[in-house]
Amino acid sequence: MNKENPMKNIELEKVTLNLSAGEAGPKLEKSQKMLENITGKKVVITKTHKRSTFGVAKGRPIGVKVTIRKGEARELLKKLLGAVDNKIKPSSFDNQGNFSFGIHEYINIPGVNYDPDIGILGMDVCITLKRPGFRVKNRRLNKNKIGIKHNISKEESINFAKNEFGVKLTEDEE
Repeated sequence: MNKENPMKNIELEKVTLNLSAGEAGPKLEKSQKMLENITGKKVVITKTHKRSTFGVAKGRPIGVKVTIRKGEARELLKKLLGAVDNKIKPSSFDNQGNFSFGIHEYINIPGVNYDPDIGILGMDVCITLKRPGFRVKNRRLNKNKIGIKHNISKEESINFAKNEFGVKLTEDEE
């Protein structure tokens, strides 16, 4: 019998929404409010790590992000793909099983209404895929690398996005 290997099944691990405000203040607060409205989850404020990043001192807030996992991630991703008409460039896929795209204005997301307090803001959407057994690279004890044959290739992640979410590839404009 020639059955498909269940360890080769690709799954959606997480969807991360990222929005850079550039500085602390009203724009950061608006960004935080917008992500909370879209996801209904608590937002994490991102801070600078290096001594001086684009003229901003270390430890200063510059953006917000939220990570969604499991079933909620699948539903949210379907909504977010609707904002870009299910079209993604092939260059948006990497060789580790991840892909990302940008949304220019949050009002493009189906079901999200314009809020005059927030204004118009865009965001980055990053999708991480996994296979069973990927826990070995994240676990606390005895971390290890994923074998080359078990990694997710660019073609596999493109096929997963096409089959699971109906993604269409567009031409790269370079």
